[in-house]
Amino acid sequence: MPVPPTSGRLQWTDVPTALRARLEDALGAPVTDTVTPGGGFGHQLAAALRLADGRRAFVKAAPDDDPLTAANVHEAAVLDALPPGAPAPKLLGIHHAANWTAVVIAHLDGPHPDLSPASGDAGQTWALLDKLTSSPAPAPYAKAVSTTPSTAAGLHGWDELLRDPPADLAPAARDRLPQLAELEAAWPALARGNRIVHGDLRADNMVRDRHLGVTFVDWAHATTGPACIDAASLAPQLVLAGHAPADIARLLCDHPATATNPDATTAFLTALTGHWHRNARKPAPPAPPDCAPTSTAPPPRASPSSATA
Repeated sequence: MPVPPTSGRLQWTDVPTALRARLEDALGAPVTDTVTPGGGFGHQLAAALRLADGRRAFVKAAPDDDPLTAANVHEAAVLDALPPGAPAPKLLGIHHAANWTAVVIAHLDGPHPDLSPASGDAGQTWALLDKLTSSPAPAPYAKAVSTTPSTAAGLHGWDELLRDPPADLAPAARDRLPQLAELEAAWPALARGNRIVHGDLRADNMVRDRHLGVTFVDWAHATTGPACIDAASLAPQLVLAGHAPADIARLLCDHPATATNPDATTAFLTALTGHWHRNARKPAPPAPPDCAPTSTAPPPRASPSSATA
C-alpha cells in the first residue's frame, strides 16, 4: 500500500489496481486521463477523472488508515443528506478495495467564483446562504453530522493577547482588548444551532458551474450551528475581493443569516479575528503540498476480477 507523500498529492497511479478497477466498473468506462486541481492542503488523491466516453467524475481516495479517509467519508454522508436544491455536488458513490476508500462526486464544470464587486457571483452566494440557512437542517443531515463537533466553537485569541499584548498590535485593537476578549468569551455559548453549516466556506471551496451556478464544494467540515457562521466567515473575503468594509457591514446587518442573531454574529466575528491575530504571530506552518494542476494518463486497466471488497 503506498505511503501518503510528505508533500504533493497522491496520484491516480498511486491508487491500488483493485480500487482503480472497481471505480472504472462503477463509472462504466475506463479512465483515460486525470487532472489534479491546484490548491488545497490534503495529500489524498483529489482528482477529476476523464472517462473514455467523455464523461468526468471527481474522486477523493486514500488508504483506510489515513485520517483523511474519515473526512472523505464524512463529506460523502453530508452530500447524501443535504436537502434537495442545496448548492452542493451530487454524491455518486463510495467504493472500497485493497484497504482504500474512494468517494466519487459529480464533476463540476467551471472556475471558482469571482467575488469582486463587478461580478454577480457574490450576490448569488449570499442568496444561496439565505436559502441554505432559512430553515432548520433536515433530520438526515443532522444525523450525518451528529458525531462531528464544530471547530468554530473553539475559535479564540483575544484572551491570550489580553494577557500579553504584542508590541505590533494595532492601537485600535490594543485600546479595546478587554471588550474584545469579553465579546469573544460569549461565543462558545452562542455557537450551538440547528442550521446547516458548511464550515470552510471561501472562494476556492466554490465552483461556478456552467449549469448549476455557484456551488459549494469540500463539505468535510460540515456541522450544525447558528446561521451566521458561513455568512460571517465570507465577509472578510469579500473585503479582500474589493468590497468596501462599510458595505459588507450593512449587508451583515440586513442578511437573514446574520441579522436574525446579531449577538452570535458579533461574537463569532470577534472570535474569528482573535484567532487570526493570535495565529498570525506564530511560526509559519509547513508549506502546503505542491498542488499545481497535473494531468496523468493512467496505466492499463486491470481485470475486474482483481477487485476486492
